[in-house]
Amino acid sequence: MRLKIYVFLAAISLIISSQATFAQGYKVKTIVIDAGHGGPKSGAAGSYSLEKNVALKVALKLGKKFEEEMPEVKILYTRKTDVDVEFHKRAALANDNKADIFISIHCNSMPDRRVVTGYTTTKGGKKIARYGYVKNTSTSGTETFVAGSHRLDEQDVAIRENADIKLEKNYKQNYDGYDPNDPETFIILSLFKNTFRDKSLKLARLIQNNYTNDDKRVNRGVKEQGILILQRCGMPAVLTEIGFISNPREEDYMNSASGQDEIVNSIFKAVKTYKRETEIN
Repeated sequence: MRLKIYVFLAAISLIISSQATFAQGYKVKTIVIDAGHGGPKSGAAGSYSLEKNVALKVALKLGKKFEEEMPEVKILYTRKTDVDVEFHKRAALANDNKADIFISIHCNSMPDRRVVTGYTTTKGGKKIARYGYVKNTSTSGTETFVAGSHRLDEQDVAIRENADIKLEKNYKQNYDGYDPNDPETFIILSLFKNTFRDKSLKLARLIQNNYTNDDKRVNRGVKEQGILILQRCGMPAVLTEIGFISNPREEDYMNSASGQDEIVNSIFKAVKTYKRETEIN
C-alpha cells in the first residue's frame, strides 16, 4: 500500500512538473550518463571482461565527446570510477539536477543453455537423461530500453537489471517496499512511464538506428520494460545494451578502442539529432 501511494503521488508530481517544463520550452541543457553496475556489483561477465568495466569505459568516452563537441550541455556522471552507486542515488542525481536526458550504459548477456549430456540406465533398464550447461555464445546485437510495463512473461531483462537492488543495504526502505522479484511492482510503477514515454522512445529509436545503419550491428529493437532506474527518472531516459558480453566476438568489439568509438558516436549522433528535433524555442 505504501508503495502504491508513493508511486501515485510521484507520478502526479512528475506529470505536473514535466508539463510546466515543456510549456516553458524544452531544451537539452543537462545530460546524466550512467555506467551500469560498479564495485562489487560487476554485472554480466564475459570470457575475460566484466560489464561494469566496459560500461564505465564507454560512459567516460561518451561524456568526453559531449564535453568536447557539445560544450553548451552540462554532463554529469553517476560514477567515474569502479564504485557502487545505489540505484535510487543515480536517479536522484538526475532528478535533483533537473537533467533533460538520462542515458544508462550496459552490456547484455545470455544465460548458459541446459543440454542433455548423456543417459544413465537404471537396473530396470530405464534411461534417465543427464544434463549439463553450455555457454550461449552466439546471440548478438544491441537493444535499447525505456521505462514501461510489460507482459509477465517478458520480465527477464527488468528482473536482471533490477537485481542489484537486493545487494543494497536497506533496499526496502530506499525503494518504499519495492521487491525486484514481484511482477506486481512492475505494473504499479508503470504509472511513471507515460510522462516521458514519447521522448524516451524517440531517443531510443535514434540510438538503435545508428547502431544498425552506421555500425552494422544486429538490431534487437527498442523495448519497454519495468527497469526501476528508468522508472524513477523524471526526464526522458534510456538504458542501452551495447552488445552481448557472452558472445566472444562482441566482447572483443566492446573492449576495443574502435568498437567503443563506434558505440559512442552512435549514441552521440542520436542525442544530437534528438536535441535538434525536440527542442522548443
